[in-house]
Amino acid sequence: MSLREHALSLFRSAVGTVQPAPMLKRAVKLQGDRCPQLVVKGQAFPVKRDLYLVGFGKAVLGMAAAAEEVLGDHLIRGLISVPLGIQESLQRAGMQEMLLKPHSKIQVIEGAKNNLPDSEALKGAVAIQELAEGLTADDLLLVLISGGGSALLPAPIPPILLEEKEKLTKMLASRGAAIQELNIVRKTLSLLKGGGLARLAYPAQVVSLILSDVIGDPLDIIASGPTAASSHSVQDCLHILAKYNLLLNLPKSVETVLSSSPSKPTAPEDYSHVCNIIIGSNTLALDEAKHQAEGLGYATLILSTAISGEVSRVATLYCQLIRLVCLGFAGLGEGPLSDKVRGNLLQLATELEIPGLNIAKFLRALRGLGPERPVCILAGGETTVQLQGTGKGGRNQELALRVGLGLHRAQAMETSSPPGRCEIVFLSGGTDGQDGPTEAAGAFCSPELVDEALQQGLDVEAFLSNNDSYTFFSQFQGGHHLLVTGLTGTNVMDIQTILIRATERS
Repeated sequence: MSLREHALSLFRSAVGTVQPAPMLKRAVKLQGDRCPQLVVKGQAFPVKRDLYLVGFGKAVLGMAAAAEEVLGDHLIRGLISVPLGIQESLQRAGMQEMLLKPHSKIQVIEGAKNNLPDSEALKGAVAIQELAEGLTADDLLLVLISGGGSALLPAPIPPILLEEKEKLTKMLASRGAAIQELNIVRKTLSLLKGGGLARLAYPAQVVSLILSDVIGDPLDIIASGPTAASSHSVQDCLHILAKYNLLLNLPKSVETVLSSSPSKPTAPEDYSHVCNIIIGSNTLALDEAKHQAEGLGYATLILSTAISGEVSRVATLYCQLIRLVCLGFAGLGEGPLSDKVRGNLLQLATELEIPGLNIAKFLRALRGLGPERPVCILAGGETTVQLQGTGKGGRNQELALRVGLGLHRAQAMETSSPPGRCEIVFLSGGTDGQDGPTEAAGAFCSPELVDEALQQGLDVEAFLSNNDSYTFFSQFQGGHHLLVTGLTGTNVMDIQTILIRATERS
């Protein structure tokens, strides 16, 4: 198999392990007939009376189909809020296992067109709220949560209207508020977010199964944390509104809610009836890819599951890592050139502030790798692209194109060229199968890409300056370097794979 085929195989195995059905069935079992228990990752929850299910998010339809299989007749009723058109898309893609069976006890409400809260999503949220409010101490509520859940669960605290809440959110965004700030305001003004759903379901036992699409898997951030205690207060919300000069422009309804809300976050003991369990994450996906890569004979290292920052800076980080491995393969792992590259990497890692990344430790691990075994470096997370052009692309395709350009420049600078003694493939892909507004999940690149593109009359730098990576990859060698998987029905952010093997010296 070629390096490219290996990279594709590793990506598919990583995504496969966080597919909703197998992931949920691995984590959840129902045991015992007379005194049934729901067992989640070894934790047992007695089913005393009735078992109900609610869910919201982009991957929840597949999770619900698998949950209904596991729960069987014990499930009394279910209600899920999923993206508009998802059932038809999965049907068209032949993904029957993601769809509910005929005569299912689970009602599906589709909404949040273009991932924005709307009246249909509001209907779904109200129905979920009513179900939660009617539960008793003997009931068990299973909650399925995945990325995209926030837009599918809009329930403004009365008398606030959805339009008023959305207008306020848009005003904050237009004034430069960060996503974390927007989430704090949303949670403060919501009945269900920020632990609201868990509070309404009291005194029922609440068990949440969560597929994380957020770096670090913070329970109160994924889908705005409907079953997790909020770590923020009304004061935090007021502080953000003041920061962006919006305190004097608030609708009367928002003023009413803010003045009557408790000023401190809810104490953790209010959530003793709740158990939140992450059943799928980027870490799980990368661990599976590592296992597969080792089976293929690669010396495999995971760099981080929290790669974030501007895409051009992240591309530079990957190019420098590749350069260091190739120097090591050429017997130049120690000396001024390698020391300079290591220094660059330490500086870059400091600037990017990637959570939990110990680059010094990672570089020590790299030092032990020689040319006798190919090397695989895996990473995950979510980069950001600063849009300067009007082209079509996504962060994964842009990252791959920038890495291709960086490797080309590194080779051009080094006439004795250690990278020339290495075969290199880089792949970046979104685990949901969709990178930006394109049909691709991401793209592959290698150091030869820029020269081969020039032979076709394609100027990589011109495409990058217009943020037009998808158009480039579509035109280059008939789209051969695009990663096209179709919608996967899951989402645990992005995955990057670097494969390097030594080539024979001529």
